[in-house]
Amino acid sequence: MINPFKPGDEQSYNKKVNANELAHFESGEVHDFYATFALAKDAEWVCRLFVLQMKEDDEEGIGTYVNIEHHAPALEGEEVQFTATLTEVHENNVYCTFEAKVGQRLVASGSTGQKVLKKSKLAKIKERLNG
Repeated sequence: MINPFKPGDEQSYNKKVNANELAHFESGEVHDFYATFALAKDAEWVCRLFVLQMKEDDEEGIGTYVNIEHHAPALEGEEVQFTATLTEVHENNVYCTFEAKVGQRLVASGSTGQKVLKKSKLAKIKERLNG
């Protein structure tokens, strides 16, 4: 793993909210706002932009946590700007905070963790789990 970054460095990602990312579950529609599960995926992605530049060819990143606090809704069709801020790299662990905004409206904030592991280690973990 290489680390060309320092705490405080940022990555950004813009995301248009699609219909399949609204809060709909097996029980039906909950509401027509950007769902927490979809927001979590995109929050992890913006922070993964650091990992993509850190991992070497024989490595891969794996998420360790996502914490989200909603502040306001986002509607279908709105563009959400995600900004990730690198807070710490400790050994092979990458930690970020993030904000998600529609214009000046803060939709969500939170933090994520990812770990960079050798692909061979991930394959062994999968093999062990498959029995």
